[in-house]
Amino acid sequence: MRIALVVLVLLLAGSAWYLYDPDRNRAALEARWAPPPSQFIEINGLRLHLRDTGPREAPAIILLHGFGASLHAWEDWAPILQNQYRVIRFDLPGFGLTGADPSGDYSDARAHALILALMDRLGLARAHVIGTSMGGRIAWSFASAHPERMGKLVLMAPDGFASPGIAYDTTLTVPLMMRALPYTLPDLMFRPTIRPAYARPENIPEETYQRYRAMMLAPGVRQAINDRIAGHRLPRPEPLLARIQAPTLLLWGGRDAMVPPANAQDYLREIPNARLVMLPDLGHMPMEEAPAESAAAVMDFLRE
Repeated sequence: MRIALVVLVLLLAGSAWYLYDPDRNRAALEARWAPPPSQFIEINGLRLHLRDTGPREAPAIILLHGFGASLHAWEDWAPILQNQYRVIRFDLPGFGLTGADPSGDYSDARAHALILALMDRLGLARAHVIGTSMGGRIAWSFASAHPERMGKLVLMAPDGFASPGIAYDTTLTVPLMMRALPYTLPDLMFRPTIRPAYARPENIPEETYQRYRAMMLAPGVRQAINDRIAGHRLPRPEPLLARIQAPTLLLWGGRDAMVPPANAQDYLREIPNARLVMLPDLGHMPMEEAPAESAAAVMDFLRE
């Protein structure tokens, strides 16, 4: 019995050692994933990872990425958009090379304050705002709270309505498996979490997997993800959506397995001036799967 117990302890210790995956070195990550035009600015107590490209005198577009992503999600769009627009994208607090927010506050209101401070720093009275998934929720709630700073609004499969496991005005509990996230991120378990976001996961470039994993392993990000989950309370969206004044485009992949295309009807019903463009062969990441096609839909809308 004693020998069996010793063997069990050794097996558990060996498994823990094998699975342990510490945060990566920040300097090395920045050297690989934040070359120019990346820059880092101090704003609202954060060291913000930012890319600001395109003509300074052109109308500005602010791009807000989704949960677990980074500003890199927009890199295939940037060369298309920046011919006519100033394109501003950044790692939201708790993600990418911005990393953990020292305040510990990952609320939408905190994100709104950051966007306002960034616009003021860059001298932008107004901007078009484009958000995807979680970033879509931040985008539409910003448009609701600050209509005076808005141009047009583009929402790509946005978050915001209750769904299985996420009820209104209820604090979430971090799942047991997620509590281990700050200590481990096995590649064989990580890759299956990325594939459902794409209509054709067999076409995902290897660099995309490497980039998503590198950003997850940036200092403090995995704990920040759990802190964001633990602090999240979803308000009823209808009163907020009804206050949106900006002309709004809903852009949805018809094969989105993360946020069902049918959810677009909720937004069409509640946002006063909204329309829908469905991209039938794409999934949750149109800007990565078909950048030219998805950006063309956005450009058409912005030019009207």
